[in-house]
Amino acid sequence: MKIWYQSYVDLENGATYWEHLRENLNAAMSPGTTVDIHGITPYDSYAHPLVEFRCAREMIANVIRAEREGYDAVVVGHFQDAGLYEARSVVDIPVIGLGEATMLWCCQLGQRLGIVTINPRFIPWFHQQIGKYGLRDRVTGVHSLRFEPGQILGAYGNEAKALEVKDLFDKQAAPLVEQGIDVVIPGGGIPMVLFAQFQNHNVGGAPVINGIPIALKMAEMAVTLKRLTGQSVSRTGDYVKAPPEVIEEFLTHPKGL
Repeated sequence: MKIWYQSYVDLENGATYWEHLRENLNAAMSPGTTVDIHGITPYDSYAHPLVEFRCAREMIANVIRAEREGYDAVVVGHFQDAGLYEARSVVDIPVIGLGEATMLWCCQLGQRLGIVTINPRFIPWFHQQIGKYGLRDRVTGVHSLRFEPGQILGAYGNEAKALEVKDLFDKQAAPLVEQGIDVVIPGGGIPMVLFAQFQNHNVGGAPVINGIPIALKMAEMAVTLKRLTGQSVSRTGDYVKAPPEVIEEFLTHPKGL
């Protein structure tokens, strides 16, 4: 099984992060699975919907490329899942979103979920995601740190900075747990991988979840089930497949002004 992992960071700016990401993926993948990490340049360095939109476009093009190059599935390793539904509408291989996969799995770990994102500008985006996934009654709180995505990369390979970020995260998560949250989700692949080094990380008994292995295992399961049943995503509603000429138009007209 061959899986394309789409990071929203590039190797130049996130080499140390990619090293730790690779460790997470290697630990989770099944025998016979290979995972290739691909980045986006310019990477997602500023928390804003416009940046999400730009990165989503490149991700969708890469999903098409992945299918054409023989990959069995794509993991969108970006918690905001920007472009996820559109990507599923242009390929027949499974496309798994880190945010969606993590939230759905965590619904089996606790009744009430909370998210701590890295920047308050992401809070409205997360509430839109939660609504789209039909989880407003399950994901009941979103708190925030005050970092840009690239700033947390500086905590990789620096134990003191990693502990500082963890402490700030835990302080934001604690009120959610006091309000009844059962499971805490870091709102991003970068903090997820950073916190993975802290064994049994929890806040007041609520586990802090690393979604990277969850998304990978869901991708493996999706490929296996597709092989067993022949079935993929619904082609009604959100995932109606775009005609070939529309897909080619998307690929060949990438520029704006």
